[in-house]
Amino acid sequence: MQQTDNQAAAIDVALWQYPENEGDEKRWMRSLSSNELERATAYRFERDRTSFIAGRYLLRQRLGVHTQTPPDKLVLVADACGKLEVADHTGLQFSLSNADGLVAVAIASGCERIGIDCERADAEIEAAALESYCSPDERRWLDQLPAGEGPRAAIALWTLKESYLKALGVGLRKDPRSVAFSWQDGIPVMVQSGEPNRQWHHRLIRSGGQHVVALAVRSQSGPPGIHVRMFQDDSMPSE
Repeated sequence: MQQTDNQAAAIDVALWQYPENEGDEKRWMRSLSSNELERATAYRFERDRTSFIAGRYLLRQRLGVHTQTPPDKLVLVADACGKLEVADHTGLQFSLSNADGLVAVAIASGCERIGIDCERADAEIEAAALESYCSPDERRWLDQLPAGEGPRAAIALWTLKESYLKALGVGLRKDPRSVAFSWQDGIPVMVQSGEPNRQWHHRLIRSGGQHVVALAVRSQSGPPGIHVRMFQDDSMPSE
């Protein structure tokens, strides 16, 4: 997946509503590194452990396709901020997100930054949390929405901000209120100092009714081409 200066970035997004049973989890673990297996055992709750294992399995499956490397042979290294890279493939940008029952992976080469986030659409956000991550303009926008639309719109704002902060590699070390979004022709646009930031491109990705997925891409060559696929685990043994 190579990109020239005049060619829009091409983004591969994989979404996986993974099954939750012990047999599948053991099979996924065979692709993970010893460090990843150690991290998996540290999770207190089984649901969180399964989500982590499924996420690293999907990430390795998709990176294996892009690098033409067996998934269990990939070497993933973290930079000083904890952002993962593939050893010997530093031009490959990718991001991973886990939510209850869903894993999302975005991969691209040629773009400068990429981040993806997914959240349950029915997650409850308390008023205090809204105050901690919404700008004043965003709060006014949410307050003006019909009652039935407000909760999902709040989740959409959160995933947009999270995907951007993940792309930066800073997470919540940066105040979410410093990042504001508006909508132009139905597309989310990040606004800074009252003006749209044209270097960043943001999208909400359809994933079914249970989750909200947001993608953030920094690219100088215009809006990226985004290909979304529902992942099918081809390594599953046939019955």
